[in-house]
Amino acid sequence: MTSALNILLIGSGGREHALAKALRESPSCASLYATPGNPGIFSCAQRADVPATDFTAVAEFCRAHGIDLVVIGPDQALADGMADALRAQGITVFGPSREAARIEWSKSYSKELMKHAGIPTAASETFTADRVEEAAAYVRSRPLPVVVKADGLALGKGVIVALSHDEACAAIREMFAGAFKEAGSTVVVEDFLHGEEASVFAICDGRDFVTLAAAQDHKRALDNDEGKNTGGMGSFSPARIVSPTVMARVKERIIRPLLDELHARGTPFVGCLFVGLMIHHEEPSVVEFNARFGDPETQSVLAVLRADFARLLHSAARGAVDVTAVNDTESGVACTVILASKGYPDSYEKGFVITGMSEASKVATVFHAGTTQAGSEVRTAGGRVLGVTAHGSTLREARDTAYTAAAMISFDNKTLRTDIAQKGLKYEESMTTMKPSGEHA
Repeated sequence: MTSALNILLIGSGGREHALAKALRESPSCASLYATPGNPGIFSCAQRADVPATDFTAVAEFCRAHGIDLVVIGPDQALADGMADALRAQGITVFGPSREAARIEWSKSYSKELMKHAGIPTAASETFTADRVEEAAAYVRSRPLPVVVKADGLALGKGVIVALSHDEACAAIREMFAGAFKEAGSTVVVEDFLHGEEASVFAICDGRDFVTLAAAQDHKRALDNDEGKNTGGMGSFSPARIVSPTVMARVKERIIRPLLDELHARGTPFVGCLFVGLMIHHEEPSVVEFNARFGDPETQSVLAVLRADFARLLHSAARGAVDVTAVNDTESGVACTVILASKGYPDSYEKGFVITGMSEASKVATVFHAGTTQAGSEVRTAGGRVLGVTAHGSTLREARDTAYTAAAMISFDNKTLRTDIAQKGLKYEESMTTMKPSGEHA
């Protein structure tokens, strides 16, 4: 049995607020600290007065406060090698090494790895700025739509689904010109995958894993999946498009071969593996891998998880994921609606006072994403401001409650999608409730 754990959480978004809540409510959690945090996170965690980007200072904080586990939320911290730096100091970390996290911070590497391991994914080619004409020729040889991806981290915005060859070529030129800074110095051009999107989280210890409930994210800024790609405008879980058959295929054809390949390369993956899927006729293909919990999927996935979450992450971080820490991965249904700043994902104003959160919190959970504390007031401080997550016995109940709570919250320039989880409602009556996830691999 895991003894009481002192935990440090790294991050400041809605994902980290959801992680903080789940960790704080875990029987194995003795104390929880966070940096840099946000007003919501600090409602359930103590402030760690240390810069999250100073790995030496973080290690010193861990030693001074007897930290048993560091949980790293953001992709950039993993890409910067935070897990490596802390492990070198003998600190237990839930989060992959920089090299293992390369599956996220280099899409070209991820595609090469999938090809080598025989993992189903779209056909693709990778190009650098000195091959712009070759890239354009390749684009024109592919069927439409064509997908253009910035190779590096771009806050969930570096993906263009081009409906014409000219649009794809323009996207490539813009990326090479610096639209996504260094992230776009290399681009991946790939075929469009048809089907319905979903995502699966796997808690990994380097060799073995436990899957959580599947989720579905809504990337586009506007209703009906229109507008630009964002970091995510809402989610729901479980996503019934991931049937027991699909989940078995994800485990056998995607997660297992990926972990085996990374282990064989000497870069075992310890942390949360995010598998972004496209599912067509129950055949899953990989759209992308992320090396951490997704946002806003985490808010919904953890809402339906019944587990000693701290013990689960600690066991994985120590190399032996403990399946007994999980009681149920699909307890009910959850829906998350993101309240964003008008103009997101492009330019937007911030600093507006937020009201109605206490009333909304009586019927749903309000996760802080881009907020700041100004005296007694909470103000907007980001593109995605809040995530409103509701739990119910059905998706319709959870969705209706989330929108009821979202309507109670006000701030200038507030915007939201009105069709979150609409796709999932069609599965409510056509599929019986089954539990394909949460099994030890």
